[in-house]
Amino acid sequence: MKRRAFLQQSAAGGGLLLGHYLQAATGAELVSAPGSASHAAGFRPSAFISISTQGIVTLVSKQPEIGQGIKTSLPMVIAEELEVDWKDVRIVQGDLDPAYGAQSAGGSTSTPNNYNHFLRLGATARTLLVQAAALAWSVPPAECAAASSAVHHAASGRSLGYGALAARAATLAVPAADSVKLKDPQRYTLLGRRIGGVDNLALVTGKALFGIDVQLPGMLHAVYEKCPAFGGRVISANLVAIRTLPGVRDAFVIDGGSQLTGLMPGVAIVAESTWAAFSARRQLKVVWDEGQVVDQSWDAFAAQAHSLAKQAGTVQLRKDGDTVAAFAAAARTVEAAYSYPFVSHASIEPQNCTAWFRDGAMELWAPTQNPAAGQNLVANTLGLPRERITLHITRSGGGFGRRLSADYIVEAAAIAQRLTAPVKLTWSREDDLRHDHYRAGGFHFLRGALDGKGRLSAWHNHFVTFANRVLRDGKPVLQPGSGASLSGDEFPGRWVANCLLEQTPIECGIPMGPWRAPGSNVFAWVFHSFIDELAHAGGRDPLDFRLELLGQKDMVAASGERGAPYNVARMRRVLIEVAQRAGWGQQKFPRGRGQGIAFHFSHRGYVAEVAEVTVSRAGALKVNRVVVVTDIGSQIVNLSGAENQVQGSIIDALGTLMFAELDIQRGRVVQRNFSDYTLIGIADAPPRIEVHFLRSNEPVTGLGEPALPPLAPAVCNAIFAATGTRVRQMPLSRADLRWS
Repeated sequence: MKRRAFLQQSAAGGGLLLGHYLQAATGAELVSAPGSASHAAGFRPSAFISISTQGIVTLVSKQPEIGQGIKTSLPMVIAEELEVDWKDVRIVQGDLDPAYGAQSAGGSTSTPNNYNHFLRLGATARTLLVQAAALAWSVPPAECAAASSAVHHAASGRSLGYGALAARAATLAVPAADSVKLKDPQRYTLLGRRIGGVDNLALVTGKALFGIDVQLPGMLHAVYEKCPAFGGRVISANLVAIRTLPGVRDAFVIDGGSQLTGLMPGVAIVAESTWAAFSARRQLKVVWDEGQVVDQSWDAFAAQAHSLAKQAGTVQLRKDGDTVAAFAAAARTVEAAYSYPFVSHASIEPQNCTAWFRDGAMELWAPTQNPAAGQNLVANTLGLPRERITLHITRSGGGFGRRLSADYIVEAAAIAQRLTAPVKLTWSREDDLRHDHYRAGGFHFLRGALDGKGRLSAWHNHFVTFANRVLRDGKPVLQPGSGASLSGDEFPGRWVANCLLEQTPIECGIPMGPWRAPGSNVFAWVFHSFIDELAHAGGRDPLDFRLELLGQKDMVAASGERGAPYNVARMRRVLIEVAQRAGWGQQKFPRGRGQGIAFHFSHRGYVAEVAEVTVSRAGALKVNRVVVVTDIGSQIVNLSGAENQVQGSIIDALGTLMFAELDIQRGRVVQRNFSDYTLIGIADAPPRIEVHFLRSNEPVTGLGEPALPPLAPAVCNAIFAATGTRVRQMPLSRADLRWS
């Protein structure tokens, strides 16, 4: 439903419509109802709550739903304070609208950025309904209480449902912020429970929810062929022959710009059906100018990285103490090189977007994590006013960071500009794999020093990473890809007295983008695997070594621009808890079985994990059990959704560790489809994933990413415990785990 239609229908129904104001310069958070006194002239309200005279409560979900459950969990926050019966709630997906505020889904930010606002919004709506009932009964509001979609007056035994109160409540002035009382969390009846996803029934019965399901009258279908080598341009194509094929309406070249501008050059084929477009594409013959990227390959990158490792890093990220002296005085030193490849997001729903250009305006339907970025890219690339671009947010069939980019949206819009009918652009699986914005590969060259008691005395990491040319102030500059730049505060950067962190970028033409838990997804594997190496080299228990490294301070302040305060007390707590729940050190495993432990602070979440594995003599790995303990603040919103996110993170991380790898040759990805880009199957998934949440008195944070990073090091550390083999290269399919 469009926001305008939602507002019209809500107002026409004579019910209560509440809007949520964006934050004022004073920091005040206000809520308003139609006809109420204005508390902040010039503020722009955005409707989130509508209560009809029939008692149906409609809540708008403003964040993109990509499988993380936010369409269910955030409305639950409003419903809890509103004291509404969940069966009376209807959820509407909001379109892109600046009145809603930020509408992206990435970085596990949706819950922490909205939680307190939505509690306040629900409480204010409840307060208005209670006031309306008190007026109807001529009693003080303090004698009334809301529960189960009604207001009750205990003294007289009277009750009025929200539907009966909606019209009167809509006429009341907004109460002062300090008069609105939030519930005691001990009285929560909805938050913390297991609530099924609001789209579950539609999902399992095959209802149209996703971008790829969009159907419009007279809609055409398009495919877009880009150069196999990244950044290549069209020289010529057999367009005349393609236009004569069955069902084809048109075929044309879009010159586009480059990776710098976001719209890559290519050939569009528009047809009456997806099948006709895909069939015609198989007969397309294009002569490409493949550019300079054709000289790039993974093997050449690896050779370059090992050569650069012999030199000082081009960027010094952190320098504490005297590492030269510390290494010279060390009782023992350990050196290791870790590497990981480029990987794809491989979301099950390929990229797609439906676009309709008419009367100088563009209307878009897209499964996107960042709708504003899509709108901006279309506006800037095609020269359209932003206010003439409407974007409807559909459900996404997975994202994992891929749909934070908007290349497929601007491609659809550029094609639609040439047509009079709406058109749906659909990428093939091959498109999705070969034109992704990949998780960057990387190379870490590490040295660690131990003193005579096996304590870590020095740490040196030279990180060789990948960078693209990007536009900054209109000029191309070299910038590491998303998640491909190390922070000087990255653990154990603030914990080791003698620490040197360096970084050297390799320029490449491979497009990179955020991949679930950017940076952390690989940094945790490298650092906590190497920490494990150091613990064993010093003859130390890996748990004790980590606890000693964390130290006794409860907080460690940020020391760099990209750093964040680190609550050491929370991390110690989850680390000790996971060890106890996993029975760490309580069992002597036979050869071929072992446990590994790891932790990581990622996206405001504190998580520790223990993996228990079996490795056969022939080298076959089975992860038997994963125990996860996480602290993401004072409240779990939806217990079912939270467990799902942790379990999904474990399986996603394990599949990536075991199988995911892209080879780059001649400036292009070699892999084509899932036949040569393996995803994890049921047989390789852990049969036991035990999830435990620790409550703390800290703000509520997100959970889409924090549980993913510790899995890979926990598994690899367990492999070492089982076999004595140290894994230093991803994926595991490259490792020989055989033992005798």
